Amino acid sequence: MEHLLEVFPVDIYQLLKNMTFREKLAQLTQLDGSFHIAQEDGQLTGPLFAMNITEEDVAQSGTVLGAFGAALTRDIQDKHLQNDRHHIPVLFMMDVIHGFRTIYPIPLAMGCTWDPELACRTAAMAAREAAASGIHVNFSPMADLVRDARWGRVMESTGEDPYINALFAAAFVRGYQGEDLKDEEHLAACVKHLAAYGAAESGRDYNAVELGGYALREFYLPAYRAAIDAGAAMVMSSFNALNGVPSTMNVWLLRDLLRGEWGFDGPVISDWGAVQELVLHGVAESGREAAEKALKAGVDIEMMTSNYLQYGETLREEGRLDETIVDEAVLRILRLKERMGLFEDPYHGASPEKEREVQGCAAHRELAREAAARSLVLLKNRDSLLPLSSDKRVAVIGPYGEARHLLGGWPCVGREEETISLREGILSKMPAASVSFAQGAGFDPQEEPDMEAIRRAVEAADVVLLAVGEHPDMSGEAASRAFIELPESQARLADAVLALGKPTVVVLFNGRPLDIRRLSERADAILEAWFPGNEGGSAVADVLFGDRLPEGRLTMSFPYTVGQVPVYYNGFSTGRPIDREWSDQRYLSRYIDIPNAPLYPFGFGLHYTTVTYGKPVLSAPSMTEELAACISVTNSGNRPAVETVQLYIRDVCGSVVRPVRELKGFQKVRLAPGETAKIRFVITRDMLAFTHADGARYAEPGDFLAGVGSNAADVQEMPFTLV
Repeated sequence: MEHLLEVFPVDIYQLLKNMTFREKLAQLTQLDGSFHIAQEDGQLTGPLFAMNITEEDVAQSGTVLGAFGAALTRDIQDKHLQNDRHHIPVLFMMDVIHGFRTIYPIPLAMGCTWDPELACRTAAMAAREAAASGIHVNFSPMADLVRDARWGRVMESTGEDPYINALFAAAFVRGYQGEDLKDEEHLAACVKHLAAYGAAESGRDYNAVELGGYALREFYLPAYRAAIDAGAAMVMSSFNALNGVPSTMNVWLLRDLLRGEWGFDGPVISDWGAVQELVLHGVAESGREAAEKALKAGVDIEMMTSNYLQYGETLREEGRLDETIVDEAVLRILRLKERMGLFEDPYHGASPEKEREVQGCAAHRELAREAAARSLVLLKNRDSLLPLSSDKRVAVIGPYGEARHLLGGWPCVGREEETISLREGILSKMPAASVSFAQGAGFDPQEEPDMEAIRRAVEAADVVLLAVGEHPDMSGEAASRAFIELPESQARLADAVLALGKPTVVVLFNGRPLDIRRLSERADAILEAWFPGNEGGSAVADVLFGDRLPEGRLTMSFPYTVGQVPVYYNGFSTGRPIDREWSDQRYLSRYIDIPNAPLYPFGFGLHYTTVTYGKPVLSAPSMTEELAACISVTNSGNRPAVETVQLYIRDVCGSVVRPVRELKGFQKVRLAPGETAKIRFVITRDMLAFTHADGARYAEPGDFLAGVGSNAADVQEMPFTLV
């Protein structure tokens, strides 16, 4: 433990020396707020007996989960400081995933903005609101790379690409934490879920993950590393087993990689109940063995189970647990409390007055509207149906025409009654007399469309807006879906509306890529809105009517059908690659009934105009350290556009199979009608590097392709050589 003594102040170490072993174990135990709320007789309620802990243990616990509100957190902190003989403040922790009171677009939607600084701004505003309510630590960002749309938690990720995910993970950390953790308007970020939780087998939540070391390092680890390099104060281990070893007891993952190789010195927390779940995984015979394995692996805080408290003393007495391991864990927790200034101000700015001032304020709502609008992805726009004109008559049909549940999973303390519906957004753009509404169908799969109401609304309109999608409960944690189509009732509704022959714009509200091939074939236009947050209705209307440009680009591919899943752009070539879709050659790596390509690829998104690309050029045919790739991009239409120009690299021949394409950079440029912009990318040697079997990361000399284009499926490639 000598290395820790060099970095922790003497007063913190002295505090540790004065603690009993039981008190130390209590610091490593996280309980939810209900344990700290007393009844009128002063007795704590509920699960004390089930968890086999005492009121004294509660009084000495180090962290609190899920309690919020300035008045409540200050009260809990006051009582805790009175009862704890060392006067060690508690840390309040919570999942503030995409906003606190003001709800921003889900992270998957934020990724589609391709603007990490915008994500940083939304994270800062979320931190400001949460901190006013007494929250100290945020269980975000989720840095899990996702390729399987069946997994419900794709909504918490920013997509299938390690480069994008890394940029956004770092941006969220910067936004939450600011420049100084003592700043009472910021939170400590806890990056999750280490590691590879997004690769759960079959897209089924909590399921096992099997990944080779090469794929793990190249695709799944970079975003976690980026968050840690950005200064993330905490790490959460994942639920899943990784190659047969649950993350909660994975010594290689938590000690060798995280602390050794990456140099992380903050606390590690388990996910909810994950220490006890080692028994269910079948790698611990009892809670005692689970506690031993988790502590030795480096899990400092046990969330919502009490194995450390129940068995820690026995494990020490039996010689199975070195007290040094516990001491180091406690030091990391105390150090975080010190970094946040809690020993000087245990409330960290929690204030009912501040809550009223900042939560849901106009500035935060305006940012939410901007973020939502910029996250929307225009997938189809036949005959330039969009943007709509306010002199048209519009029928708004579908459950999301008037519904306010646009917040998505993990809405924290956001309120649906404070959410702008699509109806309200549309009515802000055009006369009420020009708009007709009909729900048509809801989310019950057995519900039949109300054809009479649909016909009346459609007959009175020039254009139909079909507002459909998933219910918020259909995505998020524990919301894996085998079939990722629209609910059956809405599929029937869509068929009925499209059969009437009116120009139809589909607006999708969902938390994952969906199987929408039937809609894509028949609808005139499709706008992917995701779960856009409190200002969703206004933002969608802004884009539909052209007051804001559609600038979102997909960061997760939309499958042609669910049978392709997982489908992603940066896979490996095979020994029998297919050179074109629907090839007549049989013995190739292909489906015989569908194309290999997704319906909408990574990076895809349309404009309200036409953007054309010139021929890219390289500054030289070879490079040693860097090379420039240049291209001209022109808005050849009559409306402005925001184009996201993307740079991809392919290693033509390596010592291991390399991805067919990897995103290595992008630039967003605003183009007026007729305007041309010259885009220049610098290709560096580091962009060509990958992790080798010995753990070293370097580029191999040889042939490469640099591709520039508007999405992963539409690039112009140029050969060059690394010497």
